[in-house]
Amino acid sequence: MAPRIVLIGPMGAGKTTVGAEVARRLNCSFADTDQLIEADQGKSISEIFIEDGEPHFRLVEESIVIDALLAESGVLSLGGGAVANDATQNAIANSSAKKIFLDISLSAVSPRVGFDSARPLLMVNPRQKWAELMNARRPIYESLADLKIDVSEKTVDEIASQIVETL
Repeated sequence: MAPRIVLIGPMGAGKTTVGAEVARRLNCSFADTDQLIEADQGKSISEIFIEDGEPHFRLVEESIVIDALLAESGVLSLGGGAVANDATQNAIANSSAKKIFLDISLSAVSPRVGFDSARPLLMVNPRQKWAELMNARRPIYESLADLKIDVSEKTVDEIASQIVETL
């Protein structure tokens, strides 16, 4: 059964935390594609990027995301870059799930992400790189989303409540 809700948005928007809370409230399953990738590969996202490279990561991500969109039955959180791949974009767009874009400003994401080495794409000039990624991906997030929520000034409880109320 396809997931009922798919959370998309940039790194640091809170997709994993919010997704777990929404799943708890709806009494359904929760899956995070970054966690599924780590389990599949037996190493962290950072290790995959460093040891195997981004192209390898994106191939694994494509497979995991497409499988998860078909197999997961509750709330699914996607990695921020999953939407940059044509195959995953098509799979997301064709999913019957409610697609929710968790939008966040650079100033709000800064303390959440911390801009440290745990985020491989942000290792050099992290604030500028995050802004570049967000500018490139925003139109994709917006085109795929059934609902957009600005999470910049909201708590996890407020975001989860808004999502549950809109279902």
